[in-house]
Amino acid sequence: MESLDDAGVYKLSDDLAIIQTIDFFTPIVDDPYDFGQIAVANALSDVYAMGGKPLTAMNVVCFPTKKLDISVLKDILKGGIDKMKEAGVTLVGGHSIDDAELKYGLSVTGTVHPEHLVTNSGAKVGDKLILTKPLGTGIISTALKAGKAEKETTAKMTKCMATLNKRASELMQEVGVHACTDITGFGFLGHACQLAQNSQVGIKVNSGSVPILTEAREFAKKGLCPGGLGRNREFYGKIVEFSNQIPDYIQDILFDPQTSGGLLISLAPEKADLLVGRLQKAGVQDAAIIGEIISKPMGKILVE
Repeated sequence: MESLDDAGVYKLSDDLAIIQTIDFFTPIVDDPYDFGQIAVANALSDVYAMGGKPLTAMNVVCFPTKKLDISVLKDILKGGIDKMKEAGVTLVGGHSIDDAELKYGLSVTGTVHPEHLVTNSGAKVGDKLILTKPLGTGIISTALKAGKAEKETTAKMTKCMATLNKRASELMQEVGVHACTDITGFGFLGHACQLAQNSQVGIKVNSGSVPILTEAREFAKKGLCPGGLGRNREFYGKIVEFSNQIPDYIQDILFDPQTSGGLLISLAPEKADLLVGRLQKAGVQDAAIIGEIISKPMGKILVE
């Protein structure tokens, strides 16, 4: 709890622990099926970030029966179950309530060997940092709500968020890593701050290497930013030091709250190129080395 790790872990025996997490939210895309896919990918991500294998899930549903046709819920649940099948996860139940605002997500149970657990507290000085998905989904989602995002842009964002972190998690475990977290509501810099503080290290970020959805750059320049971005900046801004050359819109993207974002992985420098190569070969095309772990200033982020 103190480290704000991605999920709860309970040790059952010397060689088995369970991972538990829950996540649900309101729609961020218009298509119900796509929303179901994204919500499931997002909920499973916490287990993947900790090096675990998600096994079972339970639906969490809040649905306004008086405002929306039940067919909308059917499409959401169809998207969700299809994504669970892709992940090899078994749906074992769930709970629904009549609510004024639509929400959907999962409670997930997974397993991990206690000695192979990956947390957000193990980064070591000299490690390289790898990010597996591009940033900018929160900004594009805001543009979508404002009617500014084209269909192609929305489709690109949706595909990014609906992509499982399963393969990235499997590959990082094969190579061996020191720490990992997934990028979600606190944004890239928020989760990087947690990684630095929990590991008692500093982080240097090469902003030019960070993968960013192209359209997010244009929307950020126009100020189409979600409210959560400002809250992230307010809370974590004092821990981050930007080079004078970093434009404001890039700073915004680095604080942008993500939904079903990628994994931020810390690993030994001699393994970094190997893992990036394997990730890209496996279809994780945006995976890139975006920074490194430094000793000082401890608990802070330097963005160059």
